Amino acid sequence: MTFYAFFGALEAGLLFGIVAIAVYLSFRVLDFPDLTVDGSFPLGAAVAALMIVSGFNPYFATLCGMLAAALAGAVTGLLTVWLGFLHLLSGILVMIALYSINLRIMGQPNIALIGERTIFTPVEALGLPSNLAVVLALAVIVAIVAAVVARFLLSQIGLSLRATGTNPRMAAANGVNVRRATIVGLALSNALAGLAGALFAQAQGAADVAMGIGTIVIGLAALILGESIFPGHRVVRAIVAVVIGAIVYRLAVALALNSDLLGLKSQDLNLITAVLVVVALLAPRLKGYARRLRPMGAPP
Repeated sequence: MTFYAFFGALEAGLLFGIVAIAVYLSFRVLDFPDLTVDGSFPLGAAVAALMIVSGFNPYFATLCGMLAAALAGAVTGLLTVWLGFLHLLSGILVMIALYSINLRIMGQPNIALIGERTIFTPVEALGLPSNLAVVLALAVIVAIVAAVVARFLLSQIGLSLRATGTNPRMAAANGVNVRRATIVGLALSNALAGLAGALFAQAQGAADVAMGIGTIVIGLAALILGESIFPGHRVVRAIVAVVIGAIVYRLAVALALNSDLLGLKSQDLNLITAVLVVVALLAPRLKGYARRLRPMGAPP
């Protein structure tokens, strides 16, 4: 793996680490299989890119991208808790609608940000190489996001979200507004996906209407890999695990694609993702199987 390929994988891993935290909130905390992420990720990128090329401050543009994605997540929640739609159906409907909305926002299939001021510009102005500056900035942002989400989930409101996902009936019996908790949780999850999309567009220098395809799969792969590497149910441990899972996933993909021995190409990305997810799912079973085969009294 080349130097540039390594930093590119690290950059993508940090970006999708935020997506992995978003997927963790919906799939693990709320127990809500939300597919809206595939639409809210490019929505955040579209809003931020359009505002940046229109002359707005990149930080404000990124915040607006987050808010737009949060609104999309809230709509998914409303379709489920108020209209009684199935979880998957609500996410699919909003995801499909967002493709047209993103095109309407951008006015074209993509928006280039080359030469525009982004949130990474001040770091690049320090004289660091561009790829290193982006990675350092993303590392700080991911650390802040992880700390804020962990603190939120340990708060009273966060506890109500966790209770809603674990046992909605028991949560309602203890005074938790399950409907509101679901909407808030989905809004927060998609806001993080929108943040990742806005950062991705600024790091890559362009926003594309199709950039969200497969985002939920990558988030799930990172989630499963992280949980296999660092099993545990504590909030802080789980959040750190999914971020590490995203980084490991992108490094594994880069290593596979840059290995001449395997002969894989960029079009094999989905195949690599599927294989990694299967390996991550089988790892705990194989570990338990090996433990059962170990002779009595043998050292671990």
